[in-house]
Amino acid sequence: EHSHDDGHNHSSPEEISNFRTYLPAIFSFVMLIAGIAIDYFEAFPHFKGWIRIVWYSVAYIPVGFPVIKEGWNSIKNGDFFTEFFLMSIATLGAFAIGEYPEGVAVMLFYAVGELFQNAAVNRAKGNIKALLDVRPNEALVYRDGDFVSVNPETVEIGEKIQVRVGEKVPLDGILLSEKGSFNTAALTGESKPNTIAKGDTVFAGSINLDGVIEIETTKEFKDSSIARILDMVQNATARKSKTELFIRKFARIYTPIVVFLAIGLTFLPYFFVDDYVFRDWLYRALIFLVISCPCALVISIPLGYFGGLGAASRNGILFKGASFLDAMTQVNTVVMDKTGTVTKGVFKIKEINSITFEETEFMKYLMAMEEQSTHPIAKAILEYKADGSDYEATDVSEVAGKGLKGTVNGKTVLVGNKALMTSNGIEVPSETDGIVESIVMVSIDGTFAGYVTIADELKDDAHQAIKQIRDAGISKIIMLSGDKNSITQQVAKELNIDWAKGGLLPEDKLNEVEELKKQPETKVAFIGDGINDAPVLAASGVGIAMGGLGSDVAIETADVIIQTDQPSKIARAIKIGRSTRRIVWQNIALAFGVKVIVLILGAGGLATMWEAVFADVGVALLAILNAVRLQKMKWQDS
Repeated sequence: EHSHDDGHNHSSPEEISNFRTYLPAIFSFVMLIAGIAIDYFEAFPHFKGWIRIVWYSVAYIPVGFPVIKEGWNSIKNGDFFTEFFLMSIATLGAFAIGEYPEGVAVMLFYAVGELFQNAAVNRAKGNIKALLDVRPNEALVYRDGDFVSVNPETVEIGEKIQVRVGEKVPLDGILLSEKGSFNTAALTGESKPNTIAKGDTVFAGSINLDGVIEIETTKEFKDSSIARILDMVQNATARKSKTELFIRKFARIYTPIVVFLAIGLTFLPYFFVDDYVFRDWLYRALIFLVISCPCALVISIPLGYFGGLGAASRNGILFKGASFLDAMTQVNTVVMDKTGTVTKGVFKIKEINSITFEETEFMKYLMAMEEQSTHPIAKAILEYKADGSDYEATDVSEVAGKGLKGTVNGKTVLVGNKALMTSNGIEVPSETDGIVESIVMVSIDGTFAGYVTIADELKDDAHQAIKQIRDAGISKIIMLSGDKNSITQQVAKELNIDWAKGGLLPEDKLNEVEELKKQPETKVAFIGDGINDAPVLAASGVGIAMGGLGSDVAIETADVIIQTDQPSKIARAIKIGRSTRRIVWQNIALAFGVKVIVLILGAGGLATMWEAVFADVGVALLAILNAVRLQKMKWQDS
């Protein structure tokens, strides 16, 4: 309910709303402490009888009423034995036998536990509203002799739209301009810009990199590629069942057992005890019920998860909810994207191979030509450091889809792909055929002068990341990429990845992951960063997004976000998940152990409600201290 505010405002509605959430518990706590103090010091002689009942009732209602209401609604839906029902009977029973402060205290502890739990849930998966930010929200359409800005949903098939530099293409269509250069990374994951010619298809969601272009629409907005991706994300999210928190499942078994034991404790002694007094045994049964309330459990479990969530965020890993910490411990197959996940998504010169000139001289010719281009590959080449690059290119012309032609130092220079060389009768060495990276060939005065290979660089910790994921016990690592298959296979081989596949569209990636999920033993975590990864992130067991450079949609859809963009954090996320699970189970064992001891004492009439409440508080405090240990732990990368 807080999503309308991003917290930029200093007294945000979110903070006010949070305060309101805690207000009933604060009010009850103050009333309870005041009542106990008045009882203990006998400050007001009149504080007895109905005045005392009213005082504690007023303290009880703010925390008790929502629980009783929830219990009643569950009963109406045929679900009797919920923890709400147990809490209601036990605390109202405490009131019935005159143990008012205990009744309030037990309900207050329970309410605080619920608040912890709700806070954890609210931090869980955000809604997919940010997805809508990706949708282009206006289209410049040609109507009545002019381009007017309209909502893309109102544009019909066959209309002409204009897209300026840096803007997103709002609808799928055919390019009417001579040529266009587009960043399609959001759709395909392909890091290299896509240059297309007149008559070719342009996809919605692509970003226009070069000059004002015109497009004739071929699909309505709802059928465009970007709308389909968003639709897949929403469906995949709906398919993912919410992990029911352990305590809910536990309460379904635990509650009926406790209720029937309490009923038995009230009536069965009649058959075995000589001096049976109904009121005494009812009193014991109600104490037994109060003791059996799972407060310490309700508090200790979310606290354990809070510790894990806090520790993870301090390590630059954001889990969107406690259930994903659990899910992370079950992962045995890691599927990853390539561009932007294990590579930097930035072009760099990988190799310079000059044949007829010395390297620096060769690069001066090449750089003089590339200065005329705005292509990202040109930018990578221009980062080469050459002293006194005073060469200048003249008469430069672009050969569509092939490269550049021009004159440098009076020599005719061709810069581009193999097609440019062969169409100008220049023989290309056969060694270039096996190169998978992007290659820029150069000929000077009709002779092949050499080539430069340009590649997307691996992230500094990519090798380390794969090793650590294996060390964390992950049996299978797979790479799925929208980039060329040859490049994908090369990167996979270099990183020692088990299996890889390239040239995939978003739906292909989704299908591959769905196939993996059909194997009953396989628990998949998918790691990606682009919009094109969003559907797979939503559909996989655990979706992990690279948060530093990743797209908003990927971050919004993922369950876990690596805020530093380092793939080596993935193994750490798995380790934090495991440590958290260990602490949570320690807390459960602790809560149960103490609970069983006090239950036995209560059934034997040796414990009062205060022992019960203090046992709970003590356990909760120990659980808190145990959970805080998570904040102090260090997860060294092996």
